[in-house]
Amino acid sequence: MRSGNPALNKNTFLDVGSGQVVSRDASQVMTLSGTVNKTGLLLLMCVATAVYTWNLYTGPESMGVLMPYLLVGGIGGFIVAIVTVFKKQWAPITAPLYALLEGLFLGGISVYFESMFPGIVMQAVMLTLGVLAALLMAYKSGLIKATENFKLGVVAATGGIALLYLINIGMRMFGFEGMGFIHDSGAMGIAFSLFVVVIAALNLVLDFDFIESGVEAGAPKYMEWYGAFGLVVTLIWLYLEILRLLAKLQSRD
Repeated sequence: MRSGNPALNKNTFLDVGSGQVVSRDASQVMTLSGTVNKTGLLLLMCVATAVYTWNLYTGPESMGVLMPYLLVGGIGGFIVAIVTVFKKQWAPITAPLYALLEGLFLGGISVYFESMFPGIVMQAVMLTLGVLAALLMAYKSGLIKATENFKLGVVAATGGIALLYLINIGMRMFGFEGMGFIHDSGAMGIAFSLFVVVIAALNLVLDFDFIESGVEAGAPKYMEWYGAFGLVVTLIWLYLEILRLLAKLQSRD
């Protein structure tokens, strides 16, 4: 099993130490309904803190007030995500903390884009939810199947995107211009953003597959939180990429 989401890899549902999935009674194993409920809860927590930072914005002069929330949310969320990936047993605590921190970051980023392109945030939110619903239906109906080749292709593309982003960040840190097409609103930049959005969306299919696999394997109960965490990670990535794509498109008008 493979996933482009770093939170969900081939060892995600294996019992630490033995390398084997452990069977437990019905009250102690991961369920689909439990994972769905926890995903909804994490999203609500994320939205709550996002609304808080959103309401702090009163005009361009208030961006300085939002900056600490952006830094704490972005850096803190990244650290908590890394901890969660390596300590899956802590997910019942770290997953909600990640959602709260990322909400602070998303609220600040969203209001920044909204100030430049009014209405863009609602468009991005609706498109993200639409993509989630469409791919979930396609997956459950069997229209899209997470075959081994499909997984390999999505994982390879996701890794390539991550590598490009890291190289671009490194170049900027050392004073170089970086890869212009990543942020450019020209045809090349829009095509790149569209490609990233597609890959982020396809990662949802892999996440659905891994969550379903965990349920079928009788993974421990805390994996409901971990599965929800992995799905939220992908949804946040998808939302941010859709937001960037819409911003590029609107900047051309």
